[in-house]
Amino acid sequence: MIELQDVHKSFGPKRVLRGVTLSIPRGSSMVVIGGSGTGKSVLLKCILGLIRHDSGTITLDEEDVTKVERDAFLARFGMLFQGGALFDSLPVWQNVAFRLLRGSLKRPKAEAREIAIEKLRRVGLTADVADLFPAELSGGMQKRVGLARAIAAEPEIIFFDEPTAGLDPIMSGVINDLIREVVTEMGATAMTITHDMTSVRAIADNIAMLHDGVIQWTGPVADMDASGDPYLDQFIHGRAEGPIEAVR
Repeated sequence: MIELQDVHKSFGPKRVLRGVTLSIPRGSSMVVIGGSGTGKSVLLKCILGLIRHDSGTITLDEEDVTKVERDAFLARFGMLFQGGALFDSLPVWQNVAFRLLRGSLKRPKAEAREIAIEKLRRVGLTADVADLFPAELSGGMQKRVGLARAIAAEPEIIFFDEPTAGLDPIMSGVINDLIREVVTEMGATAMTITHDMTSVRAIADNIAMLHDGVIQWTGPVADMDASGDPYLDQFIHGRAEGPIEAVR
C-alpha cells in the first residue's frame, strides 16, 4: 500500500535518510525501530508530506504522495502522537471529534459527539469522560483519547508515534492490546515508530530497523530474534557492545 524507493532527506549538511527502501502491505502492521535520532519521525513526516524528501519516490496505492490532492490524501490517515497532543482548551469529545467538526469530513455537531463517545467506549473510556478536559485525565487516559481521535474518522492508515512513551508497563500493555485490536477490527494499515521492544512484539506483523539513514533489516516479527543481523541483534537485546556505537 505504501512504497518507498531510495528516499533521501538532508537538513543542510546533516544527511538523515540515505536511501530508504520499504514496502508496507495493505492491512498489515509495520513497526519501524531504531535508536533516537535515526530518522524515524522524519520518515513518517515524509510519507505524510509534512516534509518534502529530497529524492527517491514515496507512493500510496501507486500514487506519488507529492502529487496528490492534499485534503483527500490526508483524510485517509489517522495519527496517534507521541505526547498525546490533545488540545487543552477543548473538552475530550471535541478532541476526539476534531476532524469531524471541520473540513471535508465535517459532520453535524450532535453526530460528531455521538461518534466521539462511541470511539471513547471502544478504547475503554466511559461517556462521562467526554466533557472533561485533558488536564483532568491521567497519562494513560490521555493516550486512549488520542487513540480514539486517531480512529474517529475511520481512516485506512493509522500512524503511531511512540505509542507507549511515558506510560508504566501495565498501561503500556493495555495500549498495545488496544492498538492491535483496533487495527485488526478496522482492517487498517498501520505504521508504528518505537524503540519499545514490548510494543514491537505485541503489535507488529513486520518490522524494519532504521539505522544510519537506511533500512538495515526488515522482515516478519517472528524472524526478528534469529535474523543474524548484528545491528538488529544488538538493538533488540539492548547491548552496549556491537556495531551500533553508544553515545557516551
